[in-house]
Amino acid sequence: MIKRFSSLFAGHIDLGDMGQDATPANDRRYSNEQLAGVFDKSEAMAKCMDGWGFDALWFAEHHFQHEGYECVPNVMMLGVHLAHVTENLRIGCGFNIAPMWHPLRLAEDFATADWLTKGRVIFGVGRGYHTREVETLGGHLIDAEANRDMFEEQVDILFKAFHEESFSHKGKYYTRRRMCRIAGTI
Repeated sequence: MIKRFSSLFAGHIDLGDMGQDATPANDRRYSNEQLAGVFDKSEAMAKCMDGWGFDALWFAEHHFQHEGYECVPNVMMLGVHLAHVTENLRIGCGFNIAPMWHPLRLAEDFATADWLTKGRVIFGVGRGYHTREVETLGGHLIDAEANRDMFEEQVDILFKAFHEESFSHKGKYYTRRRMCRIAGTI
């Protein structure tokens, strides 16, 4: 029997221009005010899902999406907010795009969100698929091999940061001596 229910909200705004004769998606340009409407929409959905006993609401990290789709740039920050306006709903970070983050910053931000929500954020990472996001924020995507190599090294650092008291790392993209465990990690 299914006992837990979750949903994914990719983070789109209400789109008024729809249908066969609508403006093509790549030609759409919404204002910052319109794009920020995704936060009120996310809060309303989270409250409704919490009231109905859903287990988790998943979001995806995206940047520079002026077309009105996938408009949540910081899932962990949104997750902290939503955890404070709901009672039980967990917020899934599906996914933070690792090549757009320094792995220690990602680990530290998640650890902070984990503490502030009393364990109600769910960690998830991915490699990305929008070049304008990943490449703009310093990661590799066009070079698929570099993207994979960077991602695998970042995941290795993330696991060390979450589970080891102190560690060193020497890799292709990151080299650090004697890093301490991220404060507050699970």
